[in-house]
Amino acid sequence: MRTEFALKEIMSSGGAEDDIPQGERKTVTDFCYLLDKSKQLFNGLRDLPQYGQKQWQSYFGRTFDVYTKLWKFQQQHRQVLDNRYGLKRWQIGEIASKIGQLYYHYYLRTSETSYLNEAFSFYSAIRQRSYYSQVNKEDRPELVVKKLRYYARFIVVCLLLNKMDVVKDLVKELSDEIEDYTHRFNTEDQVEWNLVLQEVAAFIEADPVMVLNDDNTIVITSNRLAETGAPLLEQGMIVGQLSLADALIIGNCNNQVKFSELTVDMFRMLQALEREPMNLASQMNKPGMQESADKPTRRENPHKYLLYKPTFSQLYTFLAASFKELPANSVLLIYLSATGVFPTGRSDSEGPYDFGGVLTNSNRDIINGDAIHKRNQSHKEMHCLHPGDLYPFTRKPLFIIVDSSNSVAYKNFTNLFGQPLVCLLSPTAYPKALQDQSQRGSLFTLFLNNPLMAFLFVSGLSSMRRGLWEKCQEYLRKINRDIAQLLTHSRSIDQAFLQFFGDEFLRLLLTRFIFCSATMRMHKIFRETRNYPESYPQLPRDETVENPHLQKHILELASILDVRNVFLESTIDDY
Repeated sequence: MRTEFALKEIMSSGGAEDDIPQGERKTVTDFCYLLDKSKQLFNGLRDLPQYGQKQWQSYFGRTFDVYTKLWKFQQQHRQVLDNRYGLKRWQIGEIASKIGQLYYHYYLRTSETSYLNEAFSFYSAIRQRSYYSQVNKEDRPELVVKKLRYYARFIVVCLLLNKMDVVKDLVKELSDEIEDYTHRFNTEDQVEWNLVLQEVAAFIEADPVMVLNDDNTIVITSNRLAETGAPLLEQGMIVGQLSLADALIIGNCNNQVKFSELTVDMFRMLQALEREPMNLASQMNKPGMQESADKPTRRENPHKYLLYKPTFSQLYTFLAASFKELPANSVLLIYLSATGVFPTGRSDSEGPYDFGGVLTNSNRDIINGDAIHKRNQSHKEMHCLHPGDLYPFTRKPLFIIVDSSNSVAYKNFTNLFGQPLVCLLSPTAYPKALQDQSQRGSLFTLFLNNPLMAFLFVSGLSSMRRGLWEKCQEYLRKINRDIAQLLTHSRSIDQAFLQFFGDEFLRLLLTRFIFCSATMRMHKIFRETRNYPESYPQLPRDETVENPHLQKHILELASILDVRNVFLESTIDDY
């Protein structure tokens, strides 16, 4: 057995076995057993299915159990382990790093942002206590790589928690570590690590507008759902009782900034579907074991799958898993941020597969092999998600957001099963003055995530003082309340919109969508039909996106920012 072999080796290096007291021998034996067991369970996490919400929980629970014991054990017996086992600080760092990874993966599985705070506390402790500081003195490149990977994981957690000041410090430290690593060891992965640095640097710079304090330091704004975020439902508003339970966030945009399989668009949409995190009591509780088995607690955030460049078969597998586990009176949201795929030839029919769709995975043979494409005009891209591919899933309430140059393909939807169904569709093109920003994320998704920042950007502003920002945010909350009233008081609106309006997340997305559409229709440089968002079913324009009351609000917001000249006084005469 591996533990016995390791134990004999450790004991023989520390002197005669007989000289070691029995209690200390047992301490080292127990530690070796826990260490072995923890590694075995951690490695087994890779074999768990990535989809489905039930199969993995008991395994995660067992893994947390062992890591809890291991962490407490090394704390209680540190001196014996130092003397008899030769426990190094980087080994303690590895245990803490694994616990941080467990909490992060638990967040990915449950979408509960509180677990990000737990991951942060363990990663932060590693840095504060310099657990990896001695690694550079050992002539072992694989240990330095462990340290670099720890930095990359810590950065991801900090990005998700909007701790941008910490991210900037970590990037500087990681840059120094990479330089030292590549200088000492002539390795082949230098280019890869430098790419990691470039990606995170671009990710930090993705926001097009800076909010500044009086001393010119940057204000970190959070775009998760706060208590005052979604407009409240007023008495008498008749809306559905559906709640958002599951979301698939899919990203495949050419050249868009990304970090760790998360594009800027995916990152923004992920945050739009989460509440502000609360701190858990910082103790090693096993996630999943805190809930009562008798009474399921209401999930704070909808469960999410983050799919970066999924193949068609992967996407369909996750879709089917979400569909299968969707509770009663719940909604499945599908967010697509992807390159458009257009019809290759003229078709006599106008079915759900004849308008193209979006490309979820770049098939190189097709992208680089135009000749193949031209030779076979009847060929359809394998990894294109057509509107018809989603038809089977409309048997349950479905809320679709498509951010793509061919989003209008989803305008040709048919509701076959009579369940609530809404598609929010991005503009298919932007005015040329804005196109060079696409690498830093889509304007449409920015409106859904941070409408004020998007409004400032289209108004030509790149920075703003905190006081004015907060004043505008307050005014935007008023606009959202009025949009909610416009929707619920409308006599001609499709009932599908109202059936989704009872859920806070969907209510906020719908009001932001209408604000986005109204803003673009009033903007002087957005003059083509393809510059405007659309929806299925269509919204009644005069009661929503072109409502004079809403237009007046937008002009008032523009006046507060002194950018009224960017907007038309009214769009009513233009149609």
